[in-house]
Amino acid sequence: MKKLLLIVALALISVGTYSQGSLSHGSNQLNLGVGLSEWGVPIYIGFDHGMRNDISLGAEFSYRDYREHYGSVYYNSNIMGFSGNANYHFNRILEIPSDWDFYAGLNLGFYVWNSPDNYPGPSSHSSGLGLGGQIGARYYLSNKVGLNLEFGGNNAFSSGKFGLTIKI
Repeated sequence: MKKLLLIVALALISVGTYSQGSLSHGSNQLNLGVGLSEWGVPIYIGFDHGMRNDISLGAEFSYRDYREHYGSVYYNSNIMGFSGNANYHFNRILEIPSDWDFYAGLNLGFYVWNSPDNYPGPSSHSSGLGLGGQIGARYYLSNKVGLNLEFGGNNAFSSGKFGLTIKI
């Protein structure tokens, strides 16, 4: 996974034309897609707002169901996540073309784990706060629609996600 991140970062940096960042001051975008996780496949929807030309703030909701096997019993559980994020967009300082958006930042969220009362699984599966970081990129197919790929960790949300971005 580290090699993939390095390849994506080098590819984005090596493309050098002058442009502004893709999420400028006052602009908004909607993000939706699927994630990667040890606990099922999360779906997510999020909203980002450009605070300055290089900084955005956002909010996200995710949901996932998963099934675990302990002994001869299967347990169905789910996780809901509510988080906020702040990202720095590198387009301007790295002179990345406007059809790309390369960013990194932090997120803070609250996660609600729902498991059956008799669930014997790890005690770490409980509701609470999670802090994580993310690095991501978007490629805009048009002025309004793009694909996003993000890697993150150290929280209950997901290890990464892939989806669609729509400028609104």
